[in-house]
Amino acid sequence: MSWTFQGKEFDEFCIPEGGVGFIYMMTAIIDGRSVAYIGKKNFFANIKKKMGKKALAMSTDKRLKKYTRELKPDFMRYYSSNKILKDAHKAEVQIRREILRICYSATELTYQEVKYQFKYEVLEREEFLNGNILGRFYKTK
Repeated sequence: MSWTFQGKEFDEFCIPEGGVGFIYMMTAIIDGRSVAYIGKKNFFANIKKKMGKKALAMSTDKRLKKYTRELKPDFMRYYSSNKILKDAHKAEVQIRREILRICYSATELTYQEVKYQFKYEVLEREEFLNGNILGRFYKTK
């Protein structure tokens, strides 16, 4: 299944100018039980790649060994950082992927993720697979 945002299908051509990432909710039925997960995903990744011999020869700064370039990751194939959802995807379970909010800075992305996790009470409710919030607040057993 593809991503949806405000009831419409979302792909890389729908990314707004200045958009950094998004907050998502994934839902599925696994082993007869409805489960959900709330997280965040960046649209872009900074990849460090070593320069080739030609690029190093043309470089004026001999101390420079790497350069950084920005790539679009294939977020269309992303199925959460949660192991249960990843395994369910491999087992070809239908997973609904919904974008809740698009964010325009890294700070806003982290803030909105935490806000939605508290709003949906992911640590108190059994149907959510989230085990912690920011690595500080954990689900009690």
